[in-house]
Amino acid sequence: MCRNIRTLFNFEPPATDDEIRASAVQFVRKLSGFQKPSQANEAVFEQAVDDVAAIARTLVDNLVTSAPSKDREVEAEKARERNRRRFG
Repeated sequence: MCRNIRTLFNFEPPATDDEIRASAVQFVRKLSGFQKPSQANEAVFEQAVDDVAAIARTLVDNLVTSAPSKDREVEAEKARERNRRRFG
């Protein structure tokens, strides 16, 4: 999985449209191999991002869990601690 794509489900506050779109961009970049598409491919690239973002929003909004929501700040601190241990 692409390292820049983050888990967006079961967080409080819920994932924003900007977060979902950013993940969709990363996903489409990974699939296409383009960091920035050429002018010839720009329209289809943007359409793919829009489609993936819409489907991702539907998915995140409709998933169910009995687990309590994760706190964004707590999870961010855990990630920072993992990075400190990993990279010093």
